[in-house]
Amino acid sequence: MKLSTKGRYGLRALIDLAQYSEEGPISITSISGRQDISERYLEQLMAKLKKAEIVKSVRGAGGGYVLAKPMREISVGDVLRALEGSLEPVECAGLEPGNSCSASDVCVTKYVWKRINESISQTVDEIKLEQLVQESRKKQCTAGRRAKVECRN
Repeated sequence: MKLSTKGRYGLRALIDLAQYSEEGPISITSISGRQDISERYLEQLMAKLKKAEIVKSVRGAGGGYVLAKPMREISVGDVLRALEGSLEPVECAGLEPGNSCSASDVCVTKYVWKRINESISQTVDEIKLEQLVQESRKKQCTAGRRAKVECRN
């Protein structure tokens, strides 16, 4: 499985949003500047995240984006599925109900694909946005970048 820039940049943008939106909505321009991602691309990513009800937009002066729910309730899997679609690296007709695979009854490789798919889903669903924000803050404090980041020793 190889993630596209949609998943990689979208996750970075969402971590940034979660980290800085505690005081209010964050603009695309702010995220773009910190993450070095084009504003036009971020707009497309945020539209997908909004459709998936992961973020909300706030209109008007001082508007921007905020999380639609607490960051402890948003998994990496939620974000990646919203941006990438299915995360299954192998699509196997033998695993689908009412499948059209003629070898399904005797095929044993479908169990390999099933385990790989389940393992990926479990991993990305266990990692929450809150954990990534905490890790990001630690890294920024260690690197000495304390602007708008609360560092605790």
